[in-house]
Amino acid sequence: MLAKLARDTLNGLVVFVVPGQDAYSRAQGTPRAEAGAIEADAAAFLIEALDNFVPFPDQIVTPVASALATGLADVPLPLGDLPQLPLTQLIQLDDAVRRLLRNDSTIPLSIVVALLLNTMATRVNPLSTNGVFLSPFARLSFEEKAKAFALLEEGDAALISTIDDQLPQPLRGTASGILEFIAGALLEFSAFGAFSEWSTFDKEKLWVTETPVGWKLAGYDPGGMNGWDDFKGYYQGREEVSSR
Repeated sequence: MLAKLARDTLNGLVVFVVPGQDAYSRAQGTPRAEAGAIEADAAAFLIEALDNFVPFPDQIVTPVASALATGLADVPLPLGDLPQLPLTQLIQLDDAVRRLLRNDSTIPLSIVVALLLNTMATRVNPLSTNGVFLSPFARLSFEEKAKAFALLEEGDAALISTIDDQLPQPLRGTASGILEFIAGALLEFSAFGAFSEWSTFDKEKLWVTETPVGWKLAGYDPGGMNGWDDFKGYYQGREEVSSR
């Protein structure tokens, strides 16, 4: 359930960076004739990177997630038709998050990021709690998404105070820096996912199975040059360097 919300939120994020022909790009008002981040499966790249590769200590993630759940306590966010879970117990997003926080398992960072973006979405546009998509952030216009990131980068005083209150020492007072770092990283990761070969790269053949979206957007032509595995040596035959 939360994974579906995270995926929908990140779909709304990646098209903010690289819009395309998809419904998310149309909803934010910037459709393009070319394929974009959705076709490049950039949201899946983000989820994989956030959940498995980005180092983010649990002592930060858990308080941030808890603070975001507290901040959303009065914001009803329908979670869709999920018959495997009793909807009467999961009417609000904070209920689901508190269920997650009560477990001993590691909190996926993609879910924390989704909570963060959706919190900002409701700050920017309270009407985003209802709409076509599952997540408030995905329902925002391009301009509203820019305002949401401005809140992250410039510091939402209420959110920072809530997060700081739940951070352990000596991390208290660092919430604004954490949020600013996350905001920049999310935009960079979205662009990298959209323009990389991640979704089409065959690990066994060490080549792409089809022309990646990023290659088409950038007009890149590999020209049959796959490179060499041989080490060619250092520049001008140098074997060492010194600071003198």
